[in-house]
Amino acid sequence: MHLLPVSDTPFAILTSGAKFVSRQTTNSHYWQGVRDGAPFVLVIVPFALLFGVVGTEAGLNIAEVMGFSVLVIAGAAQFTAVQLLSDGAPALVALVSALAVNLRMAMYSASLTPYLGPAPLWQRAFAAYFMVDQSYTVSFVAYETNPRWSVPERVRYYFGVVTPICPLWYVFTYLGAVVGDAIPEALALDFALPITFLAMIGPMLRTPAHVAAALVAVAVALLAAGLPYNLGLLVAGLAGMMTGAQVELMLARHKAGGRP
Repeated sequence: MHLLPVSDTPFAILTSGAKFVSRQTTNSHYWQGVRDGAPFVLVIVPFALLFGVVGTEAGLNIAEVMGFSVLVIAGAAQFTAVQLLSDGAPALVALVSALAVNLRMAMYSASLTPYLGPAPLWQRAFAAYFMVDQSYTVSFVAYETNPRWSVPERVRYYFGVVTPICPLWYVFTYLGAVVGDAIPEALALDFALPITFLAMIGPMLRTPAHVAAALVAVAVALLAAGLPYNLGLLVAGLAGMMTGAQVELMLARHKAGGRP
């Protein structure tokens, strides 16, 4: 009787094939994330260039500019801190304002916990570091659209999204700091920030509460634009969150009251 080697048995072949298919599927989630994150390159590049230019114009050297982008890796908070420091604001005010601008990251993390919470600690640590508006928005939408994804598939997808975003943030921040004034003003690099947020927020306005929160936040931000140290943004954020919560509460009560 001829015995097949263990590796040639039908069970081993099927198991090997299953592992191969699983690996292929998981890897495909990574590349799907790369594809979904790639369009943001169009705004990340000018945004990073602009911060490099603004940082050097504010008196920071290249090491300090890169320290901002590598350690903070949050464009809105970086611009806020640099602008306040340039205007002569106390360092504590700049720090608190930057932290306040970045409070949304805590909400991002909380909303991704049901999807990435079971992942190993080291993966969650890297996910937290690479948590930016784009990686959160794209991943959250994908997770809600594909609830059957496993945790490894979600992790691969998440890191796929950040692959075309975060490395370019570092590279073009450096180029902006080095090139500086050589970039012509006609390029209008400052368009990148509003375009980025419009592209991310638009698809997420799915409910009346979301729309109401966004409209109130925009209105309050415009009315409070004259407050010192950009405090109008904090007031607008709080007003938007309160409005969204109130609208959701009103809709829930209306729905409960309309039940037969």
